[in-house]
Amino acid sequence: MARTVIRHGMVVTLDDAATYHERGTVVLDDDRIAWVGPDDQAPAPADGDTVIDATDKIVMPGLVDLHFHTALGKGYNDHLPLWEYLDECWYPLIRALDYDAAYWAAMASYAESIKAGVTTVNDMYRRLDALADAAEEIGIRAVLSNDVALDEHDLDTLQDNIDAFQRSHGAANGRIQVRLGIEWLPLASPDLLRETRTLANELGTGIHIHLNESMSEVENSLERFGRRPTELAYELGFLGPDVVAAHCVHLNDAEIRMMAETGTHISHNPSSNAKLGNGIARVPEMIAAGINVGLGHDAVECNNSADMFEVMKYASLMHRASRQDASLMQAGDVLRMATRHGAAALGHDTGRLEAGAKADLILVETNSVEFTPMLRDTATHLTSHLVFAANGSAVDTTIVDGRVLMQGRKLTTVDEHQVVREANAAFRRTVARMEVVTRTS
Repeated sequence: MARTVIRHGMVVTLDDAATYHERGTVVLDDDRIAWVGPDDQAPAPADGDTVIDATDKIVMPGLVDLHFHTALGKGYNDHLPLWEYLDECWYPLIRALDYDAAYWAAMASYAESIKAGVTTVNDMYRRLDALADAAEEIGIRAVLSNDVALDEHDLDTLQDNIDAFQRSHGAANGRIQVRLGIEWLPLASPDLLRETRTLANELGTGIHIHLNESMSEVENSLERFGRRPTELAYELGFLGPDVVAAHCVHLNDAEIRMMAETGTHISHNPSSNAKLGNGIARVPEMIAAGINVGLGHDAVECNNSADMFEVMKYASLMHRASRQDASLMQAGDVLRMATRHGAAALGHDTGRLEAGAKADLILVETNSVEFTPMLRDTATHLTSHLVFAANGSAVDTTIVDGRVLMQGRKLTTVDEHQVVREANAAFRRTVARMEVVTRTS
């Protein structure tokens, strides 16, 4: 068994008791956390153990990006509102994907996330065979789902998702999972939602869907079905504790009650919603209703950054500003949304540092002006800096399943320069293919 001993760090456990060790040690045994506590009570490293000195670093759970799209075209035609952007850029681009482009897009997306302290992504995209291969190689924990829509939209089908489940679910010793993905109601139907729910029950897997992201989506659903998107999903028995509903910007009071009643999890994606002009989700009301709310960055096309530290910052500041209430979305609560809540939404034993949990954690460098001044004898000051001062570049080390994926800001499992080079080339090829298809269609 491979043991790693991380010592002398400021250990923010995010366990139920909010335990904090100003000078602490975390011991990893293979893919699990074996021990967490103060340095002066820590077991001594044994011969053969890997020892990591975390002096001046915060040791904390890795971040969970609860709504993620592998992205090939960061910043490409991103001046458009949501519906126009999807029709003119996003859908043509992902229709033109081949395995190679999807693989390198995933490599680049996952590399960016790892470098910003993300250990788990809930990724809805296409070509899941390529995504699974990339996730297995680079080492990130990945929950993958297809972009399923009605046949006439030329995206993915439920059969595509079944094939992906049979091929990749449970790969990399369970680090890769496959869920069913529904793009959104404008490209779906009641029958498709019913079939998806039945299939999810049969396979014993979860569902990932966009719901109530924009007012145009709500209006489309009312016109076609006589119901708002979440109302329709509720009436069809589609919602439940195995569902992650992304965005949910425009939920009314009744829909919030439906989400709470069914135990559906919500991914709040504040920076994406802001960039696309979709509005601000009613997160304080969701939390008050007892809904589990995690955080996601969405896609770099919709955000230009997969940095979940920036998403945490947006998640707090946006609600405080819009409601003129500084008591909302406190730093400690937001940090848990980005870790424990996301893990709970996916049914993962991650998001906290305690014995028995999965060994997914990060080390954040505090020996910098961004973290100065800092009182180390309480976690409160550290937490404030993590949410309001830090960005992903402060992450020094990222560990998933006990395996070091980045140390000293250097990726250990892949050649970052190759990833950048190949992803850029894949983007150029895909755009050229997309333009040919668009001209001839």
